[in-house]
Amino acid sequence: QVQLVESGGGLVQAGGSLRLSCVASGRTFSGVSMGWFRQDPGKEREFVAGISWSGSSTKYAASMKGRSTISRGNAKNTVYLQMNSLKPEDTAVYYCAAGSSSYVRLDPVDYDYWGQGTQVTVSS
Repeated sequence: QVQLVESGGGLVQAGGSLRLSCVASGRTFSGVSMGWFRQDPGKEREFVAGISWSGSSTKYAASMKGRSTISRGNAKNTVYLQMNSLKPEDTAVYYCAAGSSSYVRLDPVDYDYWGQGTQVTVSS
């Protein structure tokens, strides 16, 4: 059974930082990219950041570029999202996902497996 488990969400003041973690288990994730998405109630799930299988390629949403860093652990089945200078508009449920290819995709439909999400709330 495939599982992606996120952690690290919480309540933080504007300007603060959070580091999200995601651990994937249940199958080998060799050769696939991983990504972070977020979703507010009533809105579509949106791409935040993604990283290729090798870790050599990363992509960020314009809203997060310069404020966040995505990375993979040595075991490749872990992915992290460091978020700095957080803003109230960053408040959302953040999801980790495993892609269907080795390179980064921005569309949620290109991701096969999803975590349950972790809440990030940024107060003003």
